[in-house]
Amino acid sequence: MEWLNISAEAGLWGLFVSSFLAATLLPGGSEVVLFALIKLHPEQLWPALWLATLGNTLGGMTSYACGRWLPRWQKLEAMPGRRHVQRWGSPILLLAWAPLIGDALCVAAGWLRINWLACAIFMALGKIARYGLIAQASLL
Repeated sequence: MEWLNISAEAGLWGLFVSSFLAATLLPGGSEVVLFALIKLHPEQLWPALWLATLGNTLGGMTSYACGRWLPRWQKLEAMPGRRHVQRWGSPILLLAWAPLIGDALCVAAGWLRINWLACAIFMALGKIARYGLIAQASLL
């Protein structure tokens, strides 16, 4: 496994970028990066967990901002996730980590002008819970 010998610092930066991109509409697998980084550098558990959560939350807030910038006059009644966000408000963003629907929820929350701080908090809570489970699995 000599080829996997990356520094902890390079791995943390890569994790941050990967987690940010994975939370936007771009495909990505930040979970695999987190798992591998903790396997290689278990002493980096907490920095890795926080950076993955921060990057993924910032990526989700980027999707939120894109939704916010969509003109309100556009009729987006069929926008995926819109009905869920209207019904549940910012707490639905606990599921912002979920594949496919997570991005749609973030965009819909922005378009509906849901409070950005509440959205960021619920996003972060859902994402740290998911990354925490992955981190625990990597320590087994």
